[in-house]
Amino acid sequence: MQRTKIKDILRNDATDYEVVVKGWVRSFRNNQFIALNDGSCMNNLQVVIDLNTDADIVKRITSSAAISVHGKVMPSQGKGQKVEVIASSIEILGDCDAEKYPLQLKNKPSLEYLREIAHLRFRTNTFGAVFRVRHSLAFAIHQFFNERGFVYLHTPIVTASDAEGAGETFRVTSLPFDNPPRNEDGSVDFREDFFGRSTNLTVSGQLEAELGAMAFSEVYTFGPTFRAENSNTARHLAEFWMIEPEVAFNDLVANMDLAEDFIKYIIQYALDHNREDLEFLTQRLVEEEKQKPQNERSEMGLIEKLEFVLNNKFERVTYTEAIDILLQSPAYKKKKFQYDVSWGIDMQSEHERYLVEKHFKKPVIVTNYPAAIKAFYMRQDDGCAPGKETVAAMDILAPGIGEIVGGSQREERLERLERRMNEMHIPTEEMYWYLDTRRFGTVPHAGFGLGFERMVLFVTGMTNIRDVIPFPRTPKNAEF
Repeated sequence: MQRTKIKDILRNDATDYEVVVKGWVRSFRNNQFIALNDGSCMNNLQVVIDLNTDADIVKRITSSAAISVHGKVMPSQGKGQKVEVIASSIEILGDCDAEKYPLQLKNKPSLEYLREIAHLRFRTNTFGAVFRVRHSLAFAIHQFFNERGFVYLHTPIVTASDAEGAGETFRVTSLPFDNPPRNEDGSVDFREDFFGRSTNLTVSGQLEAELGAMAFSEVYTFGPTFRAENSNTARHLAEFWMIEPEVAFNDLVANMDLAEDFIKYIIQYALDHNREDLEFLTQRLVEEEKQKPQNERSEMGLIEKLEFVLNNKFERVTYTEAIDILLQSPAYKKKKFQYDVSWGIDMQSEHERYLVEKHFKKPVIVTNYPAAIKAFYMRQDDGCAPGKETVAAMDILAPGIGEIVGGSQREERLERLERRMNEMHIPTEEMYWYLDTRRFGTVPHAGFGLGFERMVLFVTGMTNIRDVIPFPRTPKNAEF
């Protein structure tokens, strides 16, 4: 008989039929009642075994032991569940040494402790919920773009370009570290390397996606990206996933519209398909909030926050307007900001969160940032005052997390793009392929990047980005 998933049994009111269920023991009480979970849903299935079951089998039914149960689905005699399985036979698939098992139900392990045993944390309710939501969001992303006729483009993971121009890249090389070939000036001769040049792990698929947009009109990437930024904050990873659509013929306004629709679509999908997981995470957040001082507690519950985002149009303000709001804010006047505020700064998380959580009290799209703090490929705004040059950029700021999306209309004018690249010391001869899109049939186009982990962080209510990716890569940490 084929295995039946626990979620299919629990969502179905039918009874009096035979099943085989397999999973891991969450608890075993009175030598009779097993709480079984197979990861397909949040809730456990109660399995009732005969009190005369072989004693050797009973001894092996410990927390996290893997078992197979053949039995009949019947109406439950107890509270808390509609149905249960009356076991006719039990097979131990994998024993678990209860005395050495790091996760015991009698303990409530902290998230910090669970990060130390990340290979086992999937088995907890919290991380089961988080990663089921992560799966749904990933599926919804592909569905959103597929429904709109986008082409899914796989961009390189190994590349010779640094899209952001920040230099925080991981080098890829086959050269020997102890004795690499050298040029006459003593520098490493990368002509001897595997690719014949210096290469690195990608920081973004955007530049390559632009090439695809010039043929297919609408493309998107969804893949791993890497930043060698030595940061140990709760918002940074060295390896993370990015979604980057690029759309020909779109301007900044259309880009904002697409991003807002996109965010709302995937949130709605999670609410529709992971309600049980989100309700559990909501309750978890309530318990966590109780430990905080009253003035630091969130005004909204998790599901309430997600529904609030769905039901409100994102506020749109220019960077200049945002800076004016910050300068006039009580927080600035009372010197409550850690970082100073002035036109031209790269806004910090505290500034972004003030705009979202205190001033507008909803998601905010900030546009037209100073050119000096943005990347070379962003379209330069016309008619700017000297020293106040801006670009057609946009960032979406979300409650509790700050920036969640960054994008822009791209500079399609060849002369302006080349001038900007020269100003930022980006070699135009190495980027001939990128500039060719401006030489041969250029069009206005725009795109953005959504950090997937930050989106999962927002939807699940978790507070540390290391808790929403299965195997976090951070400074001095590359386990598994």
